[in-house]
Amino acid sequence: MEKLSTLLSHTNAQNILLEGFDPVSAGGFTQVPNHLLNSKELSPIAKLVYAKLLSYAWHNNLVFPGQETMAEDIGSSKSTVNRGIQELEEKGWLNIQRRGQGKTNLYVLTHTVRVKKRG
Repeated sequence: MEKLSTLLSHTNAQNILLEGFDPVSAGGFTQVPNHLLNSKELSPIAKLVYAKLLSYAWHNNLVFPGQETMAEDIGSSKSTVNRGIQELEEKGWLNIQRRGQGKTNLYVLTHTVRVKKRG
């Protein structure tokens, strides 16, 4: 596999280089919509929670992560994760389907990619 730095050596515009990085052997990666990353309406924790939910969704179609698991995975508290989830729901980035006492919630990510109109 050719190094990314070698592929990008023709440009001086690149200031972040990945050397010897193999995303598959490093545990995969999660692609997050730029619209979410660039949103000034969302807090950093909401963005991180969304990214983690995406990583669960891409990993397995039948994943129902609890907030305690999510908090442990991202290195925060359950209440912080809960605040991020509430914020995402309020801003329309996800819907929560409560499944009953003692069961984890079902999170439906509602982002739809739209083509920018030129004009």
